Amino acid sequence: MKSESEAGRCATLVLAADRHAGDVVASATGVACKALAPVGGMPMVRRVIRSLRASRLVGRIALVGPARDLLRRDAELERDLGDGTLGWLENAGSPSASAARALEAVPPGQPVLLTTADHALLSPAIVDHFLERALAGDCDFVVGVARLDTVQARYPDTRRTAIRLRGGPYCGCNLFAFASPRGRELAVFWRRIEQERKRPWRVIAGALGPLATLRYLLGRLTLEQALTRLSRKLDMKIGAVVLPFAEAAIDVDSRADLALVERILAQRTAETERSVQP
Repeated sequence: MKSESEAGRCATLVLAADRHAGDVVASATGVACKALAPVGGMPMVRRVIRSLRASRLVGRIALVGPARDLLRRDAELERDLGDGTLGWLENAGSPSASAARALEAVPPGQPVLLTTADHALLSPAIVDHFLERALAGDCDFVVGVARLDTVQARYPDTRRTAIRLRGGPYCGCNLFAFASPRGRELAVFWRRIEQERKRPWRVIAGALGPLATLRYLLGRLTLEQALTRLSRKLDMKIGAVVLPFAEAAIDVDSRADLALVERILAQRTAETERSVQP
């Protein structure tokens, strides 16, 4: 078991509750919540936990939701929750509210990594790459992104929500580092982003003002400019890590995402089997 007190390691929160009842992925796989949906023969939340545990920069891990009785349906999760090697916190009404509540349970001086249970392709390499860069600077809060062309070059059929900035567009990767106590204040702003996540220009308009919004709409605003202005607006230093991994931007939000991730995992299994053949 990894300890939160281990130097250089992040306490890690995994948002695992469904956004709403009747989640399409949960329904498609016949499970009570999306986090328990089997992907490549394993509940995807367990895939996320295993990748996090294999990272040298991750300390104690806690799930934020779903309801505790739902997790009892998975023997491995129930064992880990029972012996304390995995933590659990009750979720709130939305991912941002859940994150804010969960952050209160972590000591203020402890850096925190936040990710999601539907990040089924998360790997230790992705986690380490992100955290190495996120914690090396002086930012209060850091978000992981990937260029859309990085994703489409490897998986041309996938469709992802992207923010159109010069040098991008960029896709979110469901990786967030709260590197300082001040950075945790961003959970309040996140609630606005959450409400407008399919219309990012509204967030930019409210946070950065009309000039930045115009530049964004014209495709002239860079990621660095956006982060600098947002940092000034919120009185904290916000940074981004541009990840070179296409898989970092693929979460399981739809049946199409589920099918894509299944294909990727099946291909990996086949490649592994071929590599060990005499």
